[in-house]
Amino acid sequence: MASSSNPINRRRSERVMLRMRVTVFAEDTQRKRQQIEALTHVVNAHGGLMKLQMELHVGQPMLLVNPQNKVEQGCRVVRIEDTAEGDFAVAFEFDKPNPKFWPVVFPPQDWHAPTPDPSQKTAR
Repeated sequence: MASSSNPINRRRSERVMLRMRVTVFAEDTQRKRQQIEALTHVVNAHGGLMKLQMELHVGQPMLLVNPQNKVEQGCRVVRIEDTAEGDFAVAFEFDKPNPKFWPVVFPPQDWHAPTPDPSQKTAR
């Protein structure tokens, strides 16, 4: 079991693998406001990870738009990695938590799946 003292293992909200198109509004390297489509890979109530074909920098503000419900959410870049496909994997954090931005229901922090009791037989 991983230690909770490691910051990587302490999440503020449950992560969910979700591939969803989002619209990103951000300034490019020439400081021109651009609109680009991105694809999320992992999301939570505090942000997520997406791939896009636009160079950004850590700390850069962005506006995300959920095209399904037109909800807008301010956020900032927290990490960037180049990918083998030539685009960028961008980790982002919402300006304020917004679990309703994503089309998923996040379980409460104290939720735990029940552990099966091997002594209990299931009916077939």
